[in-house]
Amino acid sequence: MTKTPRTNAWRAGLQRGRIELRHLLRNGKEMSGHLSNVVVAVVIATYIDGDVDGTAAPMAHLVLAGFAAYLLFQIGLINLPQILVTEREEGVLLRLRATPGGIPAYLVAKCVLIVGVAVGTLALLLAAAALLADGPLPHGPGDWLTLLWVTALGLLAVVPLGAAIGAVLPNPREALALIMLPMLGLLFTSGAVFPLSALPGPVQQVASVFPLKWTAQGLRSALLPDSARTAEAAGSWELPMVALVLTAWAVLGFLLAVPLLRRAARRETGSRLSARHRKAAQSGALPA
Repeated sequence: MTKTPRTNAWRAGLQRGRIELRHLLRNGKEMSGHLSNVVVAVVIATYIDGDVDGTAAPMAHLVLAGFAAYLLFQIGLINLPQILVTEREEGVLLRLRATPGGIPAYLVAKCVLIVGVAVGTLALLLAAAALLADGPLPHGPGDWLTLLWVTALGLLAVVPLGAAIGAVLPNPREALALIMLPMLGLLFTSGAVFPLSALPGPVQQVASVFPLKWTAQGLRSALLPDSARTAEAAGSWELPMVALVLTAWAVLGFLLAVPLLRRAARRETGSRLSARHRKAAQSGALPA
């Protein structure tokens, strides 16, 4: 069978993604950042008492489900843009322009890396919470299936969007400052840490536009008892709407990411890279 450029790009991307995952697992500093998120979530859960109003579901379980959704959100919309901006500044996109199929392979590799990190972190969070804080787990095959498709759609909703954001952010030093505050705002207004029904109506309407609210709601439907749905703003899990909104964000993200990444790659030149390195050296970020 003749190998097409697209097939070669997929193969190269999958191979590169596996290599990047191995490097991440061997990098203690980066791994500690992901592990610290799990530790924080489990510690917080151990100190939360009481049940969700009007239900028999522990409040700690609601917080853990919301934190699981936020971890997926964070990896796609905070970690991925930072990775893309940093590698763009280091000249990775410039080098890939000279490689046949380089940009598609690069994107495939980043998807493999982000999916691997997200799924691994989510699995570790649920396992650690169940063992150490009596945390929630799916109760049957249907709940496990819901957990899988909500996780997959939740990642699809944010990874392309994260790539688009990474394509337009100015530099790694400003990237975190520009995206962290809006992400924290969404965390507290999307029902991820306490019932959305407790928030004012206008806040609920704004939160319902963004994928974090629907990812958190979908994960709660998989992890909490069915009786807990009465605490939702609509009084039900609204799983068809979860699927619809997350799919819409995935499509929008892909429509934005592809042209923005192509534009970022076209704009990369040797002179721009040298200018950035000189500026970084002058500011002390790099050795002169």
